[in-house]
Parts: sequence; structure tokens; C-alpha cells
Amino acid sequence: MGRGCFETGRYDAVFLMLTRVDLRGRDLAADPGPLAEALAPPAPEAGEGELAAVREVIASVREGGDEALRALTARFDGCDVDDLRVPQERCDAALAGLEPAFRDALTFARDQIEAYHRTQLDPQGEVHTRSGISVRELVRPVDRAGCYVPGGRATYPSTVLMTAVPARVAGVGEVALCVPPGPDGWPPDATLAAAALAGVDEVYRVGGAQAIAALAYGTETIHPVDVIVGPGNVYVALAKREVSGVVGIESLAGPSELVVVADDETPAAWAAIDLVAQAEHGPGGKAVLVTWSEAAADAIDERVAALTAESPRREEVESTMKSGGMAVLVDDPKAAMAVSNWVAPEHLQLMCAGAEGLVEEVRCAGAVFVGPWAPAPVGDYVAGVNHVLPTARTARFSSALRVDDFLKRIHVVSLDADALAGVEPTVSSFAEIEGLDAHGRSVRMRIAPPEEGRE
Repeated sequence: MGRGCFETGRYDAVFLMLTRVDLRGRDLAADPGPLAEALAPPAPEAGEGELAAVREVIASVREGGDEALRALTARFDGCDVDDLRVPQERCDAALAGLEPAFRDALTFARDQIEAYHRTQLDPQGEVHTRSGISVRELVRPVDRAGCYVPGGRATYPSTVLMTAVPARVAGVGEVALCVPPGPDGWPPDATLAAAALAGVDEVYRVGGAQAIAALAYGTETIHPVDVIVGPGNVYVALAKREVSGVVGIESLAGPSELVVVADDETPAAWAAIDLVAQAEHGPGGKAVLVTWSEAAADAIDERVAALTAESPRREEVESTMKSGGMAVLVDDPKAAMAVSNWVAPEHLQLMCAGAEGLVEEVRCAGAVFVGPWAPAPVGDYVAGVNHVLPTARTARFSSALRVDDFLKRIHVVSLDADALAGVEPTVSSFAEIEGLDAHGRSVRMRIAPPEEGRE
């Protein structure tokens, strides 16, 4: 972060909140080196100490089960919990006790998320036939899914909906939710209410790497799951990576990220508040402005500083801006998109003139928001799209949480005797080359004359 001073909300514009990175005059497509040097995210491990701590927690849960979970909850969350599972009655009571306006908001968001995710269900029963071989797919949900919802710095009922509703749409039989308890030993009522509204079967007041370990391996109270989804801090992300393969995971969703592409026509205050909105999630994330207008960079930077000074989460915003707040100057919109695609941000906001025309240039992003009237918080809550998104450049190869993350696709193959005879030479040829004699005989025995086929 550049040097700056705050005086009762005033900001001295000589100093900068966003680290200025000037990439003008560079061919970023031909030489991405400057991007890597300036914008590379921290390694997911963040250090061997964190990884060792996560492995210690996982080992402790695998060996000690519920007793270890209680000890770790007391250690990390500062509260004693006897019964790890939150009674369904408490979730129902939390939902019934919601202020009506927020209950309406929660229900609207639930319905939006469900409607969008239902569009992801592929039709079943379609049969592909070629060379007499019929192939179709069975689409089956996993039996049991684990959803992780962060706590500590904030309350996230929206993440309950984003993880549990797609699981329900997929047809998952059992959905378990882990969320860290507050100082009183209970998760927030808003989180429990969302769990009740989303149809979560089991809620456990356990957080951090220990929750991921419990969901993956099981304890006396928490039965193991098939898939774990949901965002978290570096310890949660590392734990998900450690248990991947034992269970499925959707991604290593970590600290929040935003890239805003802006120009002279972008309302500076709007761009600034959007950068601050992502930064208020806390340290480790990115809030990156990309522009070909130095005047726009100055104006937006000044507004970021003013908004940070008045933010109720000023500490979190300043922490994010210090490590991940940047204003990147480029030559033109094409160069701006090269920067964005390299960053592969969790959220991308195209707030410049001609924003719709830049959508076709997007290659790597978790979610894209087009135009000045589409801020990322709409996607966080009510657009229906999922806000569990890939971070730390993993949008190069992964996507938002989808119904598919809870589904398995099973091939079903059928053919008759004539079709089998037709493909026998090809099967036998492969079997001979690969030295797998029984593979070839498996086909030949079926199409041989009756006496030979009973060998």
C-alpha cells in the first residue's frame, strides 16, 4: 500500500491506496513475465507451518474423533461444545424467528439459486447408437455431501444456500453442514435459518481444518461424506487439498478476488465501492483495478481511500489492500483483458464503455459481471449463479460450484451378437498389441460356434 493519511474521512490524494503497476508499452500476450512478477498470487500453502498445522489437525481428528473435535473447537473457536450436532429444532426456531424482511430475502435467494441450478441438470435416457453398440449415461447423485460455511469474521447464510441448494437439486440423499460456532458455542441464527430453509439434514458446530477432516474421515458423531464443497481460509483450503481423493472437492476456494476493468466513463465511486466490497472479506484476497486511463485510476484510488476510512470493516479492507490492492495501467482494452485472463479472477467486473463487446475476450474467470449496473454482490446473493468460485488462478482450469459437482455419470453399454461380431476384429487387435489375451478371448468365445464357445 502506498503512503497515505486519513483525517476524519478526508484523504490526501497525493498518496495511494492501490499499488500502482504500470504495464503500458508492453506486449503482455508475447511476454507475460511482468504480469507474473506484479500480480502472482501467494502460494496456496502460504508456508510450511500452515501445512504442517493442517496435517496435525487432520491426524488428530482421524485418531481422536469427536473428542479431538471438541478439543480443537475449544482451542480455535474459544468455546466448549458437548453435542457437536445442532438440533434440527434450533435451526427451525432460527428460521421462524427471522425478521420478516430478511426471511423474504433468504427465500427469494434460495428460489433464484434453485431455479438456475436446475438448468444444469442434463436430460437422462438419451441413447447414442453406432456400429450396433448402444451407449447411454446414468446420472446419479452422490449419497452424502458435506458443505463448509466459514465463520469468525462474518456470518454467511448466503453460502449455506449456495452449497446446499445445488446439492438438493442434484438429488443428494444426505446433506451435512459444518460451520464454526461463535463465542456462545452456537453458529449464528441466520446461518441455522438458512440451513433449515435449504433443507440441510445435519448441522455441526465445527469449523476449520478439523471440520474438513471430520467430513472426510468421519467421527463417532459425523458420518463421512462423498463430496466436500465450500470456501474457507488457507487452513480450510489446505485441508480440502489434503483429503482430495478420499472425497471429491469442487475447488480450493479461498480468499476473495475482484478485477475491475474501468475507463473514464466508469463512475469512480461505483468502481471503488466494489473493490472495497471484495476487500472487506479480509486478508489474502485481491482487489485489482485495470484501466488505460491514468485519470480514472487516480479518481478511483482516491474514492477507495475515502471509503476504506469509513468502512466498519476497515481493518480487513486495509489488510487486503496492503497485500492485494492494485491499480494496473495498460495501453488499451485488449491489454486489459490480457491482464484479467492472466489473473483469472474469482470475480470480473467489466465497467468500461463497450463492456459487452469484451465478454468474448474472457478466457479465465469465475464469474463475469457486465456493465455498471451489475456489481458482483448481485451474484453473491440473488442472481442465482453460484458464489463458490475458483480463486488463486484456478479459474484457468476450474469453474463455479455446479450441480455436476454432486453428480456421477455412469456409462451403460449394450449390444447384440451381430454387433459384437462386427467389432471382434478391432477388440482382438487391441488385445493382441497390449498383451491382454483374455480381453480378446472374452469377445471371441461369445461369437464362436456353440461348442467352441463353451471352452
